[in-house]
Amino acid sequence: MSNLITQQGFKYAFNPQACDTCQGKCCIGESGYIWVSDAEIRNIAEFLNISTDEFVQKYLILAHNRYSLKEYKISNNNYACIFFDKNQSKCSIYPVRPKQCRTFPFWDYFKNNISEVMDECPGIVLL
Repeated sequence: MSNLITQQGFKYAFNPQACDTCQGKCCIGESGYIWVSDAEIRNIAEFLNISTDEFVQKYLILAHNRYSLKEYKISNNNYACIFFDKNQSKCSIYPVRPKQCRTFPFWDYFKNNISEVMDECPGIVLL
């Protein structure tokens, strides 16, 4: 497992090859916020070949004075990011996905909640 990614302060590593068969567990689940910055909004809009105004209207919600990507309901208490392609089980904006998505599973919250990230991500390997 030489492809493991580690980050200082975390008691686990991440095997990105698990993404090939995971089917997007980090993109679906309980409802939550997927925060996007102004720069990310511009990048995603450009990637989609639409204006930033159109992007904001179609794909974002305003919550706590910040923008978050919309979600869609899959089933009871089960949601997916608006850009999760459930037919292909992958992110449709992967090259320009927000920082929150790029940094998963290395979120400070998981430092003390390792069992939770292990449930969510099959690529977690304890060190």
